Amino acid sequence: LAALVDILNRETTHHIISIEDPIEHLHVAKKALLSQREVGTHTRSFEAALKASLREDPDVIVVGELRDRETVRMALTASETGHLVLATMNTPSAAKTIERLIDMFPTADQGQVRMTLAGGLRLIVGQRLVPSLQGGMVATAEMLPNCIPLWSLIRENRTFQIPSLQQRGKQLGIIRLDDQLNDLVRGGRIALDAARFVGEAPETIPGR
Repeated sequence: LAALVDILNRETTHHIISIEDPIEHLHVAKKALLSQREVGTHTRSFEAALKASLREDPDVIVVGELRDRETVRMALTASETGHLVLATMNTPSAAKTIERLIDMFPTADQGQVRMTLAGGLRLIVGQRLVPSLQGGMVATAEMLPNCIPLWSLIRENRTFQIPSLQQRGKQLGIIRLDDQLNDLVRGGRIALDAARFVGEAPETIPGR
């Protein structure tokens, strides 16, 4: 998340507001107009800071973590009004991220949340750190960009089919975690057991 903010800070003149708990990376303004706010120091909560930020005409809103329903609700509202919203969640996979966002709301609200999420979602990036055979850790990632098939699955409450879409969606820009793990095993960077331990479908990681 900090790397994405740094790219926007270096290469755009956007107005960026970051809400974090705590602030972990200090950004010095470069091309962009950038302000960082810490929950507990500069604001009472993520929700309060999000409400206030919408009155300051930002181009980009960065939310350190989507922890509760009201923060998610405000983030979705911000995305509906044309803001780029960057945020993190602790989830096991890209597909589970979508399900968790929807499940944070009461059943009566979930239809509208699915509509908003389907229309506003741009990209989910999932990251895992895996022990390296050379020492230290290796970062591996999955990417799930929004596309018409994903949009339909979210809207029609068929998120359980997202893993199937990921398996056949390479031409849509989808990158599977297990494919990345398999490449690292073949490249001699991580052990097969380590890859299968974090993989979503261990049996699909044949290794060498």
